[in-house]
Amino acid sequence: MRTRAGIVLVEDNKVALIERHRAGLDYFVFPGGGVDDGESPEQAAVREAMEELGVEVVIKQKVAEIHFDTSVQIYFLVERVGGEFGTGMGDEFTDSDPRDPSEGIYAAVWMPIGELSWREKVYPAPLAKLVLQSETDGWGNEAVVIVEKIA
Repeated sequence: MRTRAGIVLVEDNKVALIERHRAGLDYFVFPGGGVDDGESPEQAAVREAMEELGVEVVIKQKVAEIHFDTSVQIYFLVERVGGEFGTGMGDEFTDSDPRDPSEGIYAAVWMPIGELSWREKVYPAPLAKLVLQSETDGWGNEAVVIVEKIA
């Protein structure tokens, strides 16, 4: 089973996302990536924040665990403690060709949280709903566990 770790970074009522244009598709994803051998999900989330966003973060709490058929995605609410947003230097930015539709374009963006209610292509969708809900209800003490069935 593959494990992916990601972050939820919220500042000024906006959430950090990666805007992707690839293979004719346009969508947004929460920053994150695969957990490397010998690395904890927390360590992977912190590393991915630097690689994809260019920011140093600290973990505040685990907020979601999303199970798919062959993978699990773990998301952490984080706080920025350094770095410059939009300066990520991960492979997606340095080793891809924007003219190649299979590789596409990756861009760090801030999306107003209110937009999550009407944007259709923010993935994973259950996490987008959780972020939107947290604005009114706050974050719970326990991570939400979601099981997604792939059709």
